[in-house]
Amino acid sequence: MIRRLLMLTIILYGVALVQACAPVILAGGATAAVAANDRRTVGAQLDDKSIEIKSRRTLNDDPKLGDDVHININSMNGSVLLTGEASTAELRDEVLEQIRSVDGIRRVVNEIRITEPTAFANRTRDSWITGNIKTKILATKDLVSGHIKVVTEDSVVYLLGVVDRKEADLATEAARSADGVERVVRLFEYVD
Repeated sequence: MIRRLLMLTIILYGVALVQACAPVILAGGATAAVAANDRRTVGAQLDDKSIEIKSRRTLNDDPKLGDDVHININSMNGSVLLTGEASTAELRDEVLEQIRSVDGIRRVVNEIRITEPTAFANRTRDSWITGNIKTKILATKDLVSGHIKVVTEDSVVYLLGVVDRKEADLATEAARSADGVERVVRLFEYVD
């Protein structure tokens, strides 16, 4: 009887452990699928994520910036796209100086506008536009969605990725056809 109870406890404990690991296993699988569809090496993907994290930390640690700036940081193969708003040119220049001090950055694309930071409603609309474009890209024949990164700031869409020219044209058309898009900026690296 005790032996059966012990065996049942061990089995139930094992099942519980496996169930707890399921989200981790699924997340790892999803991450691997995304990484596999990206033309960048895994090392380049990790470098880009590291650049984004270090850049965000650098800006967060600067007491001069505070609520007068709203900055988005996106890295692709060491090229950093900065979007958002700074209330003064001096604050924008401070952001640029801080970002340029981060190791691993090859190039900075400055798209920071001099104006008050956008409202939450604007950012929500931008998220909706980005999702809409990603859906269109996913549905586009001859276009691998993992090759394209979509960034939207105040209805301006930035397309990044390592693509061939046909993919760039298809992604651009998908972005231009989305509701609410004012302008599309191509920041691709071409493989052909």
